[in-house]
Amino acid sequence: MIQDGFHLYDGDHLNLLAMDKRGEQKDARGTPEESLRHFFSSPAYAVIGVSRSRKKIGCAVFRVMKEHELCVYGVHPSGFEIDGERMLTSVSELDAAVQSVVMAVPPDVTMRVVKECIQHGIENIWLQPGSESDEAIRIATAHGIHVIYGECIILFLEPVRSFHAIHKWINRLAGVYPEW
Repeated sequence: MIQDGFHLYDGDHLNLLAMDKRGEQKDARGTPEESLRHFFSSPAYAVIGVSRSRKKIGCAVFRVMKEHELCVYGVHPSGFEIDGERMLTSVSELDAAVQSVVMAVPPDVTMRVVKECIQHGIENIWLQPGSESDEAIRIATAHGIHVIYGECIILFLEPVRSFHAIHKWINRLAGVYPEW
């Protein structure tokens, strides 16, 4: 698996934005920009792997999505509370409106969660850096799930704050940030 840049995988093709800045390369899902629009068109989202620790990425993604007033559910097997909101314990508990999930779990857990997403009818999965699994990507796309990986979702939640804003600026400067 390629670990640099922003990747959209449809099962047969890996689109690299660094090579396709104008969106001319097409695959079954369209341009990277169209894929981002599809992911963010979900009426509700879930973050799988929300941690009690505010310093961990799962908790950070959950909180930023909440700050952006998105309908987002947190999932962790322990079912604890964060800011008064109970985390669900599995993908099977998600509301049917959830079409897009963000995974912030170790790669050895990713495959199990992908199987749960397949059973639940999830359309889009965003694998946070560190969650990637080649096998999970292949299985998900074989079942028609669109997989995005290689960048942190926080870079795409406008307005982007903190060090993520600097990272986004660098990506734009390098020509690897999609204008959507």
